Amino acid sequence: MLRSALLTALLLWCGACRGQSPPSYLFLWAGDAERKASDFLAVIDASPGSTRYGAIVASIPTGTAGSHPHHTEPEMPASGHLLANGFNAGRTWLFDLTEPVRPQILTAFDERAGFSHPHTFIRLANGNVLATFQYLSTPGPSGGGAAEAGHGAVHHGASTSVERSTGGLVEMDERGTVLRSGSASDAAIGNKWIYPYSVLPLPAIDRAVSTTTDMDEANEKATAEWLQFWRLSDLTLLRSIALEPGPLGDEHQYTGEPLLLADGKSIYVHTFNCGLYLLRDVESLEPQTRLVHTFEGEDCGVPIRTGHFWLQTVPDAHAVVVLDIRDPEHPREVSRVFVGDDEWPHWIAIDPAGRRVVLNSGGYSESNRLFVLELDPVTGRLTMDRRFRDPGGSRDGINMDDKTWPHGFSGKVLPHGTVFSR
Repeated sequence: MLRSALLTALLLWCGACRGQSPPSYLFLWAGDAERKASDFLAVIDASPGSTRYGAIVASIPTGTAGSHPHHTEPEMPASGHLLANGFNAGRTWLFDLTEPVRPQILTAFDERAGFSHPHTFIRLANGNVLATFQYLSTPGPSGGGAAEAGHGAVHHGASTSVERSTGGLVEMDERGTVLRSGSASDAAIGNKWIYPYSVLPLPAIDRAVSTTTDMDEANEKATAEWLQFWRLSDLTLLRSIALEPGPLGDEHQYTGEPLLLADGKSIYVHTFNCGLYLLRDVESLEPQTRLVHTFEGEDCGVPIRTGHFWLQTVPDAHAVVVLDIRDPEHPREVSRVFVGDDEWPHWIAIDPAGRRVVLNSGGYSESNRLFVLELDPVTGRLTMDRRFRDPGGSRDGINMDDKTWPHGFSGKVLPHGTVFSR
């Protein structure tokens, strides 16, 4: 027994000596562009040294069509279990990806705590999940359905707005068992068009900060310049404040992702109208906000913060822009990657090493390619990984429009949430 254990340890040590690393995968949440075939989660070989780099190695259908696969968790949890929402259906799936080439569905759930249409899932240190639910539940399946989903839905076509009541925050386990919840409705400001979009928990000061963009872009009443401040321990809403407009007059509208900076107390909040705001003094009764940067165009997509760099998808520039944010009040551009005139970059996520970034349009452009970018964590230089492409292809990235997926579907797909394995 001892000899066997020693031999195993020696083999593992020798593997490490050779510099071998575990296989890398991308988990892609996507749906049929025609909304007829089942939505699905696919697995793509993301090991740069693999002979199948960029190949689709597995996929699993949900059995539901047209749910509008939207956000997954922003990074792969240590458990290997990934939450993904189909926003139109107001439905969430929990995938088991501990064996990447054999994905499984563990469970699925709909409304929780009287709220519907979850958007963002953030893992807490206690193992629970803090989720934003956009709307108050209404009669009917999955809260009565949703309008055409998505900030950026203009790229899909017109949507029909349905005025809805304010949702809230829910703390639950990953299978949807509710532990506590709180409404985002705030009588103190008289704004009834607040719909929780994303959230940043701050356990060290017992606070959470949430943003308020409605996924129904046709709802012109919900200009969503609001931030909301919560007591994290019991999800009591403490205060709502509006961001101030900048020189363009509307940079403050459609608050998106609040992300903690490296100092552990300052926060950047991006807006879909391409503003970048610095938020400070969150623990006080008078939090301070300031516009520190404006990206070109409008409808800026998902950002990420890694080290002292901010990566922002900028659709009107057809690019991902990198800011050096060591001085949060004066960020400066250090790099950008252009992805093509027919691409509107929207979703990005970074690998655990902080060196590779996955990018797609979120289904919001005519061309739906999946890219891998490489980031220098010292300089912030971002470059295209030109090895990640279709076999024999002349363009960077993987084309999502002409694939036959392992579960049997063939046709154009709309990709959205995509994350690297651990």
